Amino acid sequence: MLWMTAQLRAMAPMEHASAAGTQAAGAQKVRPDAVAGSFYPSNPKALSAMLDELLSQASATLAAEPIFAPVLAAVAPHAGYPYSGPVAAFVYAALRGRKYARVVVIAPSHFESFDFTSVYDGDAYRTPLGNVPVDKAFARQLVEMSPALRLSGHGHDPTPAGAEHSIEVQLPWLKKVLGDFEVVPIVMGDQSYEASRALGVALAKLAKAEAQGGDTLVLASSDLSHYHPCNEAARIDGQALNALEAWDYFSMSRNFQMRIWEACGGAPMVAAMIYAERLGANQARVLRYANSGDITGEDSRVVGYGAAVFVKSPAEKAAEMPFSLSREEKSDLLALARRSVEHVVREGEAYEPPACKSEALNQQRGAFVTLREKNGALRGCVGYTSSIKPLYLTVRDTATLAAMRDSRFTPVSVAELPNLDYEISVLSPLRRVTDVEQIRIGEHGLLIKNGEREGLLLPQVPVEQNWDRLTFLEQTCAKARLHPGCWKDEDTDIFSFTAVVFGEDGAVDFDEQKR
Repeated sequence: MLWMTAQLRAMAPMEHASAAGTQAAGAQKVRPDAVAGSFYPSNPKALSAMLDELLSQASATLAAEPIFAPVLAAVAPHAGYPYSGPVAAFVYAALRGRKYARVVVIAPSHFESFDFTSVYDGDAYRTPLGNVPVDKAFARQLVEMSPALRLSGHGHDPTPAGAEHSIEVQLPWLKKVLGDFEVVPIVMGDQSYEASRALGVALAKLAKAEAQGGDTLVLASSDLSHYHPCNEAARIDGQALNALEAWDYFSMSRNFQMRIWEACGGAPMVAAMIYAERLGANQARVLRYANSGDITGEDSRVVGYGAAVFVKSPAEKAAEMPFSLSREEKSDLLALARRSVEHVVREGEAYEPPACKSEALNQQRGAFVTLREKNGALRGCVGYTSSIKPLYLTVRDTATLAAMRDSRFTPVSVAELPNLDYEISVLSPLRRVTDVEQIRIGEHGLLIKNGEREGLLLPQVPVEQNWDRLTFLEQTCAKARLHPGCWKDEDTDIFSFTAVVFGEDGAVDFDEQKR
């Protein structure tokens, strides 16, 4: 990568643009190429040569597994080209030769704070390879579809604090591989799931309504974890990319907001996935992962970069390898759950288990622990729906919470400890239900979310209660404190999951592999 170091040193000083610099000749508002000469070469010939070499290297690797299916959305990093360019090139090599009328680039805001999604109110973005015109008609229609979206210069126009680079750095790549197209630049000031959903759904509706709906590409601009040692970064980023490939954008959004996983463009990634899903994409492919240490050789504080595409494949997505636990691992988790409850009830503090060597128990998985009295009466049930911690620690936490913090019950007393039975449900990733006919009683659990309200029922519940599919949906709505028919509302998301469910003494063994 010595050539990249030479390219970086040869770059001209960064052009410092003022807000006034966004006004080009006449009445047009053109956003300047504010980080040309810093993040990438400002000289068109040098920039074109750098892009050609990076694309050539990525194309040679992609040739082994070419992508023939339509690409509806993608994720590309936005750091300086010498650092993230070798990863970003994989997305653009996959896009080369395809035709799109417009590209919607969704990015985070690094320098400005605002609580809405800002769709650029100008006429074009400037690049050393030529201006990219804004699809103003599409932008105007888009903001009319949701109050969360506004036409604005926030997040786009350079400020005294700095110039937002996360859209700008994608445009020379797009000019190189697509030629002529129009852009819809979007910066998300609100990183919530609700903001991502509002944008993703609006984009999908508008693209479907367009005569050339299939010609719209949505590109999320995002780096991954920041400033961890290389091994830690790879672990954190690997978990996020695994969820991306499993299409579990709900868990991604939640974990990004809680800083369990990291991505400066996490909300744009989720919005792009929601858009792609609603346009028929059925497979996510991570094309490349690397970090800044791979370029600099400094691995103590790295930034992670991932490249991914979302495709509409004629073939069904390959089934996820089922998660399973051995009899011994199930026994260990049940013993841990009991030990955790007994310790917190008697000692008043959380149990600290020894390090676990089992690979399965160290996987990050959502899980619920259910406590029952010997007569079968529920005594507590709490869980993590998303992959927050290694499974054995998730079981420790949720067992403790089920005993002490389930708001429906008083805390478990010492006298009750001998009379409790334990049941554990280990969850698969969540996937949005696009057709309720796909919900299978005895296999799927459900999570229903509408705004800030959500409710979850485990897959064993409708079996125990002898519910049909409609009753299961209505009861999950009730669990979310919503009206029974909320599952039909446009603003409701239904997510399904499977589970490995087991109890003490083999009383329950509801293993997804046995169905």
